[in-house]
Amino acid sequence: MSTRLFLAVLATSALAIVLVGVATRLNFERGFLGYLNDLSTERMAVAQPRLERAYLEHGNWDFLRENPKSWHKMLRPQPEDDLRAQSVTSNILTSDLTGAMLRMSLLDRQKQWVGGFPSTGKEVVQVPIRARGETVGWLTMAPFESVADGGDQRFQQGQAKTTVAIAILALGLSALIAWWVARSLLAPVRRVAAATHRLAAGHHDVRVPVDSQDEVGQLARDFNHLALTLGRNESLRREFMADVSHELRTPLGILKGELEALEDGIMPLNGESVASLQAEVARIGGLVEDLHELALSDAGALSYRQEPLDLVPLLQRAAQAHQGRMHAAGLALNLSRLPPSAMVSGDAARLHQLMDNLFENCRRYTDAPGTVQITLEGTPGEWQLAIEDSAPGVPAAMQDQLFDRFFRVDGSRSRATGGSGLGLAICSNIVQAHGGHITARASALGGVCISVQLPREAPST
Repeated sequence: MSTRLFLAVLATSALAIVLVGVATRLNFERGFLGYLNDLSTERMAVAQPRLERAYLEHGNWDFLRENPKSWHKMLRPQPEDDLRAQSVTSNILTSDLTGAMLRMSLLDRQKQWVGGFPSTGKEVVQVPIRARGETVGWLTMAPFESVADGGDQRFQQGQAKTTVAIAILALGLSALIAWWVARSLLAPVRRVAAATHRLAAGHHDVRVPVDSQDEVGQLARDFNHLALTLGRNESLRREFMADVSHELRTPLGILKGELEALEDGIMPLNGESVASLQAEVARIGGLVEDLHELALSDAGALSYRQEPLDLVPLLQRAAQAHQGRMHAAGLALNLSRLPPSAMVSGDAARLHQLMDNLFENCRRYTDAPGTVQITLEGTPGEWQLAIEDSAPGVPAAMQDQLFDRFFRVDGSRSRATGGSGLGLAICSNIVQAHGGHITARASALGGVCISVQLPREAPST
């Protein structure tokens, strides 16, 4: 990439140098030719009045025929010439390096050659020679068509050498700039590329220094965020696998021990032993079902049939279904501040599953005698469902972790109550699928308050 960028910048600079050089060369030649022809025109303006005076003096052009010396003398400026009256610059008097004098010729009134340049083309410049009010001849000059025609080849060669030298110097500077740009611009990209190789090899602790605020700096920040997220996900994956293996190992160990006891005759095969085996199998089945539900909700594969529904009767039915189990566990289940109606857009079965998990969580982890308080209140944009229980509570530092899979404040107590540690994680996925939010905070009753916010159903138009 560095080589390609270097060559791209260098090629662009070289092309720009060539184009500028060619344009400058063409513009110089065109302007210089114009300058040479302007000098020649001024030379003609100086020679014209002298030729007119000479014709009046001799009466014809015979004194110039076959007399090159007289012709050149006529063209050469004399001190008596009034250059200011003719608006002619004085620099043409110094020398005739352009060779304009050699390109002039004199024609008579019939435009027959008299002296000077032996041939004239169609594009010649003509100045009339007048005497006593009539045209007695023509002073002509063949214009310059190239710089070489002006006798300034050394000047042209010098200009060409200077142009080449400047082009080489500019190309060298362009190469240095291209090298610096390729090196400085791609250095952070190379760092990101090297870090990506390390990240692909499993080194999630790799980070890229951020030393700019441009797109490359944003790329480095995004890479660091990606590495942090992958590292966190890898850590969660390992913890998840460890927790799953631990949760399955415990009931499987109990099953294995009881089956060995039955084989050895230590424990009799009766209804009580079969019930114990069934309880452990049910525990394993519940854990597998929770894992299956969690996997489906993570992948977005749980079926959701969104339709307008009223939360109030749904909540009342769920509370009535759990009333007996709450009472058996020594807990009082109270519903208060319920509105007449609370319309949302959701799936009734999944929302019922959400309430079942929340009620079951309260039943398992609330000490008897205790209280479970349920309230439903509305705001302009959403409905807020709050489920509070009495002691024990959860430390404030752990409240945000309640929705992590397999998280438990007291692992031994959770296993005793039969919880898998996945119920609140499933609840979080269900709430998010409905466009809502679920949070945990300390309850005024001494336990935990789970708050669920669901958006109101949009009014029909």
